[in-house]
Amino acid sequence: MWGCGARLVWLLMLSLACLGLALGGEEEDGEMVVEEEEDDVLLDELREEDGVLVLHEHNFARALSEHQLLLVEFYAPWCGHCQRLAPAFAQAATVLRNESVPARLGKVDATAQVALANEFSITSYPTLKLFRNGNRTHPVAYTGRMDAEGIVRWMQRRASPSVTLLQDTDTAANFISSQDLVVVGFFKDLGSEAAQAFYEVASEVVDMLFGVAEADELFQAYGLAADTICLFKKFDEGRTDFPVDLARGLDAAELTQLLRVHSLELVMEFTNETSDQIFGAKIPHHMLLFLNKSSLAQLALREGFRAAAGAFRGKVLFVVVDVTGYGTDVLPFFGLTPADAPTLRLVKMENNRKYRMDQDTFSDTAIHTFIQAVLDGKVKPHLLSAEPPEDWDARPVKVLVGKTFEQVAFDETKNVFVKFYAPWCSHCQAMAAAWEELGERYKDHEDIVIAELDATANELENIIINGFPTLHYFPAGPGRKMVEYKSARDVETFSKFLENGGMLPEEPPAVPKTPENSTDREELSPLGMAETRDEL
Repeated sequence: MWGCGARLVWLLMLSLACLGLALGGEEEDGEMVVEEEEDDVLLDELREEDGVLVLHEHNFARALSEHQLLLVEFYAPWCGHCQRLAPAFAQAATVLRNESVPARLGKVDATAQVALANEFSITSYPTLKLFRNGNRTHPVAYTGRMDAEGIVRWMQRRASPSVTLLQDTDTAANFISSQDLVVVGFFKDLGSEAAQAFYEVASEVVDMLFGVAEADELFQAYGLAADTICLFKKFDEGRTDFPVDLARGLDAAELTQLLRVHSLELVMEFTNETSDQIFGAKIPHHMLLFLNKSSLAQLALREGFRAAAGAFRGKVLFVVVDVTGYGTDVLPFFGLTPADAPTLRLVKMENNRKYRMDQDTFSDTAIHTFIQAVLDGKVKPHLLSAEPPEDWDARPVKVLVGKTFEQVAFDETKNVFVKFYAPWCSHCQAMAAAWEELGERYKDHEDIVIAELDATANELENIIINGFPTLHYFPAGPGRKMVEYKSARDVETFSKFLENGGMLPEEPPAVPKTPENSTDREELSPLGMAETRDEL
């Protein structure tokens, strides 16, 4: 939920980069066989699709030699997130070309071009890497947003100077007033280590405008006596200063985080335009006020909400969610409907635990007290659970929910094998038939239960699911033991695992093979905290 591009960690229907190992072609007699495409694949000709260079092992070197800046997407044709990125990637390629930016975009089908995927250690899809000046050995990982505007900005920053030199008060004043938010580094010596760290930050934080100044008159004009980074903004307090510690110097990562935190409004409204900022700031807790903006009485609750926010800046991000607007899609994640507004929830981002506040108290004092209690570990999380279906055990695969999980999974007389899934997960869908067949195979075994739980609608106190599908085995007997299954997702391997008491029998070492498309891959939960990609 950091992010991404990430963008909405608590938004179920958007999200996530496809994860998994780079895939190859079909296997035959233990050797990898990659079928040849058209004859032109063997040539170094540079072909385009929608303005994007189509790259493979035979033309990759030529592309690097002909383009000073080349951003390459390594993708898998079956990856839904790659498919959603494709239009934005093509749009960015067109914009860069029309604006005469000396940069090109290319793409590599990593499932067909196995040599390239291995060379550049591609382990997830989509992966974007920037190649500069033909350097093949040290590509730069893409760190921008996964949309057309984000890609364009990221590439423009690398194709041109990232910092503007401000030489006098007029230039500085015009620069500061040119945008809603700008960053200016005031340094006595632009060659200092602190200044170089500032330049490093400016090259990476592409959604802010950066300037730098060393003239004495500018230090005086802005009331400064020592090296300082100033964040000028046309909202909230208007200006935030970050003095450079002479002893410690300037830490690029620390400055980046400070800028991310203080570039946000004290209270954000959750919209399509702000979601990237909200999750890109990587603030560890989010306090959410769900309200109906068409209600004047509910809108008035924002005042107390805002009054409580200042004390937690950098620790808790305060966000207003309109239950009848853009926020409608996130309501299921909290088990809410528009009729539940107004209400408050706090989300702990590292594990997506949600905390519910008393519905009757919306004062700044009550909000402050509640948040502090959560941070101090004095409040238990609010766990979602669907209602158990009446026929939950009628089929070979038993349907579990939060309310029934404990009594089934930790039944000391049963060996219980549970699939934790998300309805939208493509890998879950791909293995659904195998799981049903497994249930059918063991339906008459008294001591074996095959079950499934929708982890997007049900939460468990001591088990956190970050990827889908996740498979856990709960052996019979005392001790509440749990074994995570991490092998091949097919019926025969599942059966070997069950027949061997929750572990696979040892087999002779096999020749390493490139994994099948979904054998040992999982889709990260949009509610999970792993940093992989911004949401597409």
